[in-house]
Amino acid sequence: MGQKLKKLASYYRPYLPLFLADMFFAILGAGVTLVIPLIVRYITNQVIVLDAQQALHKIGFLSLLMLALVVTECFCNYFISNYGHVMGAKIEYDMRAEIFAHYQKLSFSFFNNQKVGQLMSRITSDLFDISELLHHGPEDLVISLIKIIGSFVILIQIDVKLTVIAFAFVPVMLLYAAYFNTRMKRAFKRNRVKIAEINSQIEDNLSGIRVVKSFANEALELAKFEEGNQGFLAAKKNSYLYMAGYHSGLGALTTMITIAALIAGAVLITDGQVNVADLVTFLLYINTFTEPVKKLINFTEQFQNGYTGYERFMEMMAVEPDIEDRSGAVELQNVKGDISFEDVSFHYEENTQTVLRHINLKVQAGSYIALVGSSGAGKSTLCSLIPRFYDVTQGVVKIDGTDIRDFTLKSLRSQIGIVQQDVYLFVGSVLENIRYGRPSASREEVIAAAKNANAHEFIMALPDGYDTDIGQRGVKLSGGQKQRLSIARVFLKNPPILIFDEATSALDNESEKVVQESLEKLAKNRTTFVIAHRLSTIRNAQKILVLTDTGIEEEGSHQELLEKDGVYAKLYANGR
Repeated sequence: MGQKLKKLASYYRPYLPLFLADMFFAILGAGVTLVIPLIVRYITNQVIVLDAQQALHKIGFLSLLMLALVVTECFCNYFISNYGHVMGAKIEYDMRAEIFAHYQKLSFSFFNNQKVGQLMSRITSDLFDISELLHHGPEDLVISLIKIIGSFVILIQIDVKLTVIAFAFVPVMLLYAAYFNTRMKRAFKRNRVKIAEINSQIEDNLSGIRVVKSFANEALELAKFEEGNQGFLAAKKNSYLYMAGYHSGLGALTTMITIAALIAGAVLITDGQVNVADLVTFLLYINTFTEPVKKLINFTEQFQNGYTGYERFMEMMAVEPDIEDRSGAVELQNVKGDISFEDVSFHYEENTQTVLRHINLKVQAGSYIALVGSSGAGKSTLCSLIPRFYDVTQGVVKIDGTDIRDFTLKSLRSQIGIVQQDVYLFVGSVLENIRYGRPSASREEVIAAAKNANAHEFIMALPDGYDTDIGQRGVKLSGGQKQRLSIARVFLKNPPILIFDEATSALDNESEKVVQESLEKLAKNRTTFVIAHRLSTIRNAQKILVLTDTGIEEEGSHQELLEKDGVYAKLYANGR
C-alpha cells in the first residue's frame, strides 16, 4: 500500500505551487476559525466590565477585527473551493490521459476479454472519486488536525475537567467509525463492480439497438437490464445501510459531547469552579472541535471511496501490453512487400487449442493471395499476425526478409492497409472519416481517394457532400457506402501491403460489384491478402490458399485447385 500511496502522491508534483497555496489557505482559514471564539471570550470576560466609553471603543475595534477575519476566512474558503477543485480536475485530466494512452497500447487479446462499459467506468466515475480525494483529502486532514489540536490547547486552558469530558468521546467516535468504515469499503467496492456492469450492459444495448428492435426484443432487454439494475440497487442499499449507521451514530455522539459539556459546566458553575463566560466560550469551541472530528472521520469514508477507485485504476495500469516494440526496433521503410511465414504456429492466450500449425508460406511483392476455408480455420488469424495484432506462438513472420518484431509497431502498421467486413466509422463527417487514413491529408487528397474508391459520386449526393455528418458508426449510410469509405481511407493511406478481410461478404450483388472494382483498383501493384467468403470474387487471384485445421491444405490458382478436385473444389461446388 505504501508504494501505491507514493505513486498517488506523485500526481501532485506538476501542481506543487497550487497544492502548497491550497494548503496555506486551508491552514489560514482553520487558524481564523480558532481565533474568533477567543475574541468572544475576551469581550465577555474583559471588555464588558470596562466603563462604557472604553468598552464601546474596544468593541468597535474588535468588531472590525472580526469582520476582517470573516473576510479572510471567506477568501480562504473561496480559494480552496475554486483553485483546489481546479487542481483536482487537472490531476483527473492527467490520470484520464494516462489510462487512455495505456488503453491504446494494449493488444487485441486484452480487448477480447473486456467489456467497453467497464473500461469506460474506470476512466470516468472512478477517476472523479480519485480527484475528489486528491483535492479534499489533504486539506480536510490539515484543517481537521489544526482545529482539533488548537481546540484542545485552548479548551484545556479554559477548564481541564470539561476538556477531559469532551475529548473522552473521541476514542469512542474513532472506534465506531473504524467499525463502519471496514464495511463501507467492501460495499463501495461492490458498488463499483455493479456500476461497471450496468455501464457495460447499457453500452451493449445501445450499440445493438437495431438488432434489438429488428427482433422486437425490447422486453427481453428490459428484463436483462432489470436484473442488472436490481443487483446495483441491492449493492447501493447495502452501502447506504452502513452509511446511515455511520452518520447517524456520529451525529448522536457529537450531540452527546455538547450535552455532556453543558451539564458538567452547569454543575461546575454552581460550585463556582467555572464562570458563565468561560462556559459560553467552551460551548463555542465544542462546535469548532466536533466539526473537524466529523470531517476527519468523513475523510476516511472519502479515502475508502477514492482509494477503491485508485486501486481499480492501478489494476488497469498494471496490465502489461503483450505486444510492444522490441529493444532496438527500427523503422520499416522503403517496403517492397515480400512476406514470408516460417514454421508459424499460433494459439490464443486463453485457448490452448492451436489455431495455426507450422505454416510455411512465401509471398512475392505485388502478389494477390486469396485465403479460403471453413470458419475457424485461421484465415483472419493468419492475416492478423502480419500487423502484429497478435504475436506468433512459434516461428517467425518476415517482411522483406526481416522479422516483423524488429520493426516498430507504428511503422509496421503504417505500411499495412486493412479493409474489414465490419466497417467502423467514427462520429463526424465523411471528410473526417476518410482523412483518418492519413490525418495530414488535404481536402483535395481526400477527394482523390474517394474517387479511386468509387465513393465520390454518392458522397456528392449527400446533403452536405464531404461535410455531411454520418451519425454513430455511419448509421446514415448503406453497407456498400460504408465499405467504399473504408476503402477510400486505405487509398489515402497508400500502403504497400493490403489485407481484405471478407470485405464484400455482407453486401448485395450490386454493391459488391462496385466495391470489388474499388478493391481491385486498390490492390494493383501491392502485396494483397484476400480472405474470401464468396469464392466467385477471387477467381483472378494469382494464388489461392485453402486453410483447414491442419494448416495449408491446398494452394494454386482457381483452375488448378478445381482440377485437383479436393477441398477447394467442394467448397466451390457448394457455392462457397
